[in-house]
Amino acid sequence: MPSERLPLPAPESMTAAQRAAAERLHAGPRKGVKGPFIALLRSPELLSRLEKVGEYLRFDGVLPRRIAEFATLVVAREWSQQFEWAVHVPLALEAGTERATIDELSEGRRPASMSEAEALVHDFVSELSAHRGVAQASFDGIVGEWGEQGLVDLVAIVGYFTTMSMLLNVAGTPRDATSTVDPLPTLPR
Repeated sequence: MPSERLPLPAPESMTAAQRAAAERLHAGPRKGVKGPFIALLRSPELLSRLEKVGEYLRFDGVLPRRIAEFATLVVAREWSQQFEWAVHVPLALEAGTERATIDELSEGRRPASMSEAEALVHDFVSELSAHRGVAQASFDGIVGEWGEQGLVDLVAIVGYFTTMSMLLNVAGTPRDATSTVDPLPTLPR
């Protein structure tokens, strides 16, 4: 990863819009300006809109928390995104994803230890990422499990965390130095 290209701006150099966006993040569920929101401060209006999308998907979406967190990990692995991985591994474990499943995913393998629901999500996200669409059977599997709103929320999780992963990778945002989560290994491309 390149060195940090878009670090947190000094408070005295922020515009009024940047300060307002930072204050909203501090007051909201994220409790601070972290990760992709550091780079997004360069575009305060976009930050505000994306922050609301992420807030919905993480805290208010229709998918079970375990499924939403697992989908996030699949995207983070796809993009080798260390910050998102470090943030979401503890959340996925807390939501019920097995450590073995996370370890296998970290290594770039299709986890053998996944639940049926996780396997459905893993295969859907992997297919969508690789082919930019999904087969009817994949579509039907997700709709059958979580309905059309669940399908839309899952696709939005993939899109949202893909956007955040790309932004973090381009900005060179490091993972939290205090994280106890093992970094993702580099995979061959």
